[in-house]
Order: sequence, then C-alpha cells, then structure tokens
Amino acid sequence: MSSPAALLQSDTLGSRLTSRGDLTSFFMQLTAEIGADSYMLVAIVHDQDRNDARIVSSNWIFDAIELIGKRLIAGLAQGALTVAPGIRPRPLVASQAPEADGLITGEEARLLDVLGHAEVYSLRLNVGRQRLFALFSAATAGSIDQPALMRAQLKCCYALSHIPQLIAAAAMQDPLSDRERECLFWVSEGKTTDEVAVILGVSSNTVNSYITHAIQKFAASNRAMAIATAIRSGII
Repeated sequence: MSSPAALLQSDTLGSRLTSRGDLTSFFMQLTAEIGADSYMLVAIVHDQDRNDARIVSSNWIFDAIELIGKRLIAGLAQGALTVAPGIRPRPLVASQAPEADGLITGEEARLLDVLGHAEVYSLRLNVGRQRLFALFSAATAGSIDQPALMRAQLKCCYALSHIPQLIAAAAMQDPLSDRERECLFWVSEGKTTDEVAVILGVSSNTVNSYITHAIQKFAASNRAMAIATAIRSGII
C-alpha cells in the first residue's frame, strides 16, 4: 500500500486544510470516494470522570444525531469493531447488530437503519495525542469499498496530523467548566498556582486539578500549550 504522504501528493484538497470548511470538503470527498453516504469525525475528550464524545465534523442530519445520542455515538466510535490503520475494517450492519457482540441494542440498530445508516464502519485515527475516530456509513449494506476505506483512513491520519490545533478547537464546543476557565485565565495573566488559589478561595491542589483537566480537554502537553489553544479559540 502506498505511504500516506504519497496518497496525498495528488490530493490538493487534503493537503490544504486551513478551516472548518476545508475539513468538511475533505471528508465529503473521501465519503464519495469510498461509496459511503455519511461521515462523522468524532473526538473523545476526557472530561473529569467520563469520556465525552464531541462531533468535530459531520454530514449527518441534526435530527439523526439528536435521536441517536452522544452515548451511542461514543459507543460506535470506541466499539469492538473499531480498527486502527492497516487493519481490514469490519462493518456494523444494522440488520445483524443485535448479534454484534452486544455493541448496540436491537432498538438502536433499527433506529440506525431507519435513519439511513444500514452499515457503519468505525476507524481509529492516529493523530498525535488526540483521540479521534471516523465513522463512515451507507444507507445500503455492502455499498462501501473496503480497500478504498483503508486508504481513506491513512489519508485522514496524515491530513489531520497537520492541523492538530484546528481539530482541538473544533472539538471544544463547550470545553471548560467555569472554574477551569478561571484558573487558566489567571495563569495566562502570570499568576502562580498559590496566587490563583487565593483569588478563587480554594486550595492549591484544587487549582492544579482544574488546570490538569483543562490540559486534558485540549489534548495539550502542558499549561502553556493549553493557554495558547484557549486564547486562539477565544475561550479565554
């Protein structure tokens, strides 16, 4: 199989992703190439005691997302059928879903089918520290070209690895709690942990905990990176 870089050399769309619009166009093109009808790029963000699914980009209709819910979307993204790059993918076929390792219930399977997602492939994307997954689906089972899907997975990994800040910002629709935002703001103003603790009337350990959560939500490696991402995103 060609290298990810070679796959993108002739793909001018994938080589220049500078906005959310570019990202949408990129995934719409991939969706057409593999014979799918729908796509969804999902980020799994650590949110204190739970993992929260954030939809970064998607052409699913709004009502379908609302009916299916974030819990099921997170389950599909991280389910037993999800594969890493280089591994032949297996689809979740809605008509067979009740037997699919308990991944979803029969009612959820029927809902997927009715909403036009008769078969769903879930792909893990290796993009730095971020936990990203691509869901490709079709209204008719057997429509998606598996070899083309494997190539599309490599394209996604390569292209998205060049825009980690755009992906992180897009995933952060409601990223921080009020306290996490306050702590990050005061640190960005040059305050020490102890000074922030005095300002907010909490312990230094609590301040550190809030800042750690903020760093995790931004998939950042340290405070400085989390602050830079928050400023660029207009969050603080």
